[in-house]
Amino acid sequence: MPGSDQPLEEFTRETGIKVKLLAPPEGSLNALALWKELLQKGSTTPDLYGIDLIWAQILSSYFLDLKSYFGSDLSSMGPLLLSSYSDGDRLVAMPFQTNIGVLLYRTDLLRKYGYKAPPKTWDELEKMAARIQAGERQAGKKDFWGYVWQGAAAEGLTCNALEWQVSEGGGHIIEPNATVSVNNPNTIRSWKRAARWVGAISPPGVVAYREWDSLNVWGSGNSAFHRTWESHERLAHLTGMPVGDTVIGNLMEGKVGVTSLPTGSAGGASTLGGSGLAVSRFSAHPQETLQLIRYLLRARAKSLQAQYENKSDVQLEFSNLPPVLSLDPRLRSSSQRWDGIVTRPTIVAGMKYEDVTRAYINAVHSVLTHQQGAAEAAASLEKQLIQMTGFKKGPPLTENHEAGKRNP
Repeated sequence: MPGSDQPLEEFTRETGIKVKLLAPPEGSLNALALWKELLQKGSTTPDLYGIDLIWAQILSSYFLDLKSYFGSDLSSMGPLLLSSYSDGDRLVAMPFQTNIGVLLYRTDLLRKYGYKAPPKTWDELEKMAARIQAGERQAGKKDFWGYVWQGAAAEGLTCNALEWQVSEGGGHIIEPNATVSVNNPNTIRSWKRAARWVGAISPPGVVAYREWDSLNVWGSGNSAFHRTWESHERLAHLTGMPVGDTVIGNLMEGKVGVTSLPTGSAGGASTLGGSGLAVSRFSAHPQETLQLIRYLLRARAKSLQAQYENKSDVQLEFSNLPPVLSLDPRLRSSSQRWDGIVTRPTIVAGMKYEDVTRAYINAVHSVLTHQQGAAEAAASLEKQLIQMTGFKKGPPLTENHEAGKRNP
């Protein structure tokens, strides 16, 4: 479910239908475990589930097919986005919020150290982060770090590591043609580079950071760069709106820039994320739940339009962002190409995705914590993925095959 009570209260005033908001546990995989437990029991509550876009194939059998209910609303959504919430011809959830991985940077510190623009490549990021970190520590900020990100053994690490390896030509873990590609020199090189960051330009504890941990370091002013998820709403947080118990904008006002993630030898890569709204097939109130989804989608569209009309109030420096994060909703058309946007291998892995991502997370985390070398971890992971999926080994695909169909 969406995290704000205000639209739900307005919905109740308008329709007389009462809505109770249930908070999910922290972390995508933890929430997935709880949702699976409730749905497998055939629980009549919740009626409406907020699901991560990577869950559609895993939970498909528990939700209504929404295509016939929202057919007219789908024409404005790109095929990449719709395929993420579909299982074959079934629309498992209505896309509600879209996020992509981006890089936040301190505009004041870039100017202070003579940089005219944020880093375009991972090599540039390393050099700039190291120099700014050294300078700030010399000035007395002993807890200052160059770059913070999410390195905990959680789904966020899959998103980060996929960006690292795709940008170096390392492929998508499992390719859309149902081949396991993860054990290759480009992936291994990208993992080694990230392991080198730990304790150098990133805190030793980054290997335990979830999103709120990295956000706290960034929000306290103790980092030059921060990998995070961004969407229209979340960009607004950086102008001074409350984020949990902190107000980042008070400290960072006029000092924050946002740009695409750095590129590697094969270009740029930002993982697609987001949430959708799904109706339980066990719901005792399916029509009311569908009515609520329509209301929430309408309310969000109005909110985005308001942000566009007031975009001059957003005190951020934008650099090289893809159209999906434009404050103008009209740019988000079905014909729009999202160059550099990559998806996790949920469609090809289907029901096995949860096992695939857990194995991938464990392999990458073992490299970051120096429990295994990158080459050893990639070889072991390859064997695990082949065994759990029945797929064969294959090379990374270099062309954009994001719209590949799920293997039957």
